[in-house]
Amino acid sequence: MEQMNVQKLAQILKILVTILFFCNLAALLAVPLLVTMPPWSILRTVIDDLALAVGFRQPSDLNFPFLLLFFLSWYAVWTEAYTAVLCLFLFFCGVCTAVILWQARRVLDTIVRRSPFCQENGSSMGRAAVCCFSISGAALARMCWGFWYYCSIQPLFTYNALFVPVFLMAGLLCLVMSALFRQAAQLKAEQDLTI
Repeated sequence: MEQMNVQKLAQILKILVTILFFCNLAALLAVPLLVTMPPWSILRTVIDDLALAVGFRQPSDLNFPFLLLFFLSWYAVWTEAYTAVLCLFLFFCGVCTAVILWQARRVLDTIVRRSPFCQENGSSMGRAAVCCFSISGAALARMCWGFWYYCSIQPLFTYNALFVPVFLMAGLLCLVMSALFRQAAQLKAEQDLTI
């Protein structure tokens, strides 16, 4: 009975992780737009385009479609050093986060299949650890760039300063989990051989 509850929970978590994975991919595409435009401007443009599509508003000569803003933002990111660094950082972290979510999905797959103690889980957790360390390193590099760019200690009071220890600890935790999964898989293989 308890095994079935674990499988059901793993299936629900797998669905949630998959949804989060696809939301992450959608957010990756929108990174330049979110970096170059203020949030209220994006929201107003999206609402105007929806109102036009539904028929609540008539088209005007000053209508600036959301898709055009989206594509122009990919060019506008590279016009200033700050926005270019921010966009690269967020895009890199988004890719690493997508890899972490995919590895979590793979681990949940093995739990659903009732074989959690396998080498595959150790490898997945190892890849997640590398991504966590990469995010931590990128945050540290962006913080150092911020020290140079602002010529002050202002970057110490941003989310980058928080990312460094948080993702460093998450990477260490993933490494420990990787070692545990590998050890458990090895013990399970030895036990299967003795029987």
